[in-house]
Amino acid sequence: MSRYTLRLADLDATAWFGAALARVLRAGDLVVLSGDLGAGKTTLTQSIGDALGVRGPITSPTFVIAREHPSLLGGPSLVHVDAYRLGGGAELDDLDLDSDLEQAVTIVEWGEGVADGLSDDRLVVTLTTPPGENEARTVTVTTHGSRWEGETALTSLVKEFM
Repeated sequence: MSRYTLRLADLDATAWFGAALARVLRAGDLVVLSGDLGAGKTTLTQSIGDALGVRGPITSPTFVIAREHPSLLGGPSLVHVDAYRLGGGAELDDLDLDSDLEQAVTIVEWGEGVADGLSDDRLVVTLTTPPGENEARTVTVTTHGSRWEGETALTSLVKEFM
């Protein structure tokens, strides 16, 4: 496990980080997002989806629990999940996401502690807004599993933002 903490100046920087992160992601990757309401989780997801070239729009997940966005470029699709309204891992299992995990990049908002059972290999991205600041974000990226051991592209990416 590795952990990286970086500071993003505003939502535009959050979107830029998401687009850069998309270049590292591949089919089968799980990204678990956590953070306060309004911290930028959906902005990050939208920018990842845009960079992956998936069909949109990617909306705030309060309207749909899980939605698949197919690739328009022949790459992996994006599965966007809202775990906020789920009662736990069992309800997440009921969504049968396992069948999509290998062909898609899966992003689970509000998923920390709920989505961990989906894969040993995952990125946990926590976004927080420091007290007294409206635009700046602190982003902590924590890697789990062998997929991310020695992943130099991810290491280079986060160092660009540190």
